[in-house]
Amino acid sequence: MTFSELGITQPLVAALATQNISEPTSIQRLAIPAIAEGKDVYIHSETGSGKTLAYLLPLFARLELKQDITQVVIVAPTHELAIQIQRQACDLAQNSGMPVRTLLLIGGTSLERQVEKLKKKPHVAVGSPGRIRELIEMGKLKAHTFKVVVLDEADVLLDRESLEATRKIVLAAPRDRQLLFASATEGQLSSEEVSLLAPNHVVLQTEPAPLNPNIEHLFIVCEERDKPDVLRRMLHAMGPERALVFVHRNVTAETVASKLAHHKILATDLHGAFEKADRKKAMDDFRSGRAQVMIASDVAARGLDIPSVTHIFNLDAPSQSKAYIHRVGRTARAGASGIAVSLFTEPETRLVRRYQEELGIALTEVRLRDGRVTAVGEYFASPRR
Repeated sequence: MTFSELGITQPLVAALATQNISEPTSIQRLAIPAIAEGKDVYIHSETGSGKTLAYLLPLFARLELKQDITQVVIVAPTHELAIQIQRQACDLAQNSGMPVRTLLLIGGTSLERQVEKLKKKPHVAVGSPGRIRELIEMGKLKAHTFKVVVLDEADVLLDRESLEATRKIVLAAPRDRQLLFASATEGQLSSEEVSLLAPNHVVLQTEPAPLNPNIEHLFIVCEERDKPDVLRRMLHAMGPERALVFVHRNVTAETVASKLAHHKILATDLHGAFEKADRKKAMDDFRSGRAQVMIASDVAARGLDIPSVTHIFNLDAPSQSKAYIHRVGRTARAGASGIAVSLFTEPETRLVRRYQEELGIALTEVRLRDGRVTAVGEYFASPRR
């Protein structure tokens, strides 16, 4: 099935062609018709499956561009994801020739400037829950004009930390608004909230694709206190072009980044404690290659499309197999190969069996020896020269 057969207009099809997108993904084939019909929809599919376009395309096709009102508001849990969504919306508008006005509304930037830009009546507003709620409560963002509210990474937005702000945004919109949810994972709390906010919503879900066979799964056993140093030595030994390191806590990210910098490893860390300018610089440095390593939590990396990641390091191991899939799925994109390395303490090695049984993968134990990573007595990788 083509995008045209799904009802997507020719200007939007042409815009997709400029990005070398010619065929809809599985979730797009399911979601586009349902959203076009105005249904409340929960899009549930894995990372990288095309969820953003699954809702942007039918919403763009339904915008009434002669009306100078904000018709669609898209809420995202992190600044980086909001920026990425708004960039994709801008690309669609520019490449299709559609005069769609979009506006990014996130904290850490000038509130006054955003208020001024709202006077131009953007058709689509994209932002973080705190700033969008603030602008609604100030009366500067007119919620009564919203025709559609999108909650991207809904399981995070409907969890305890963001729940109040997200709920107020939805309740400020008209009762007949369309409500869309998108997420790669689903929690019990978020499921209950979705049912309360949209009792008649339709769940659209695709079967998870098999785990990418181009990813090699490794693990190394060490003491908890030694993990930062083991990570440093692994980076020196494996010489990744671009590595993403996952941690649970912000303080861990700061500590590890500092230690890596001390040893001349270009690293940047991404988490909620940063100001917007610092977070943007972190992303830009990593995308451009100025930083070899980026350290992030699961939430900070939610929904981000980061190209050319060659290695994933789990400094703090995920306890759930689904989380492991989402993390390692950020490498080996577009037919490339990748390596995922988990640093386990002895008690954490129980996760090896869980990953292997639940995901159907094989994990190889490795050791550091003479500055090289070895497995089963053979050299696995050499230092880059």
